[in-house]
Amino acid sequence: MDWKAWTLVCATLVFGAGCTPRLLTPQDAPSTAAPEAPKPSAQQDFWDNLNALCGKSFEGHVAAKVGGGPGPDPFETERLVMHVRECSRDEIRVPFHVGADRSRTWVFTRTAAGLRLKHDHRHEDGKEDSVNMYGGDTAEPGAPERQSFPADAYSRELFVRAEIPQSVANVWVAGLVPGTTFSYGLQRPGRDFRVDFDLTRPVPAPPPPWGAR
Repeated sequence: MDWKAWTLVCATLVFGAGCTPRLLTPQDAPSTAAPEAPKPSAQQDFWDNLNALCGKSFEGHVAAKVGGGPGPDPFETERLVMHVRECSRDEIRVPFHVGADRSRTWVFTRTAAGLRLKHDHRHEDGKEDSVNMYGGDTAEPGAPERQSFPADAYSRELFVRAEIPQSVANVWVAGLVPGTTFSYGLQRPGRDFRVDFDLTRPVPAPPPPWGAR
């Protein structure tokens, strides 16, 4: 075989091998599965479940009570009613009535970092209480059924000025088991208080809270 024939054979082998198509494997096939939708966060679930109660009212009772002041506790002797009264994209306002006292409203807000709970306290004439808008933000994801709100810096300073330093350690806890129970609680060393509301039995809406918009 002369050198020209040998060169032609080599070129055919080299380029032929390089042009041979590779068999596709299952890993090469394009995926036909739809991408998984992101799962809602625990806080989003909690928010959605609370928002679903908008416009409804429920009666509650004291389910836990450790600590507190001496004498009769109005939370144990008065009718307790929560009213999921106002709901918007980023705020849910829930008045909490203790008998004829309509001074309290829980204000739940969505923030860039999570959820926030504040307490709007008003006098009967609608003016703000001297201890008002205290609360805090979530510090962890929590669970769909439970969100915790440690006292924020504003609240701690407010409590010190109001001479109730024990409240600096407050952690408010909101619980929600859809179709069953909503819970509002306060915890700190020596204090554990919780009210449970029966979501299976809505009650007529109470009058507006003091200072309602």
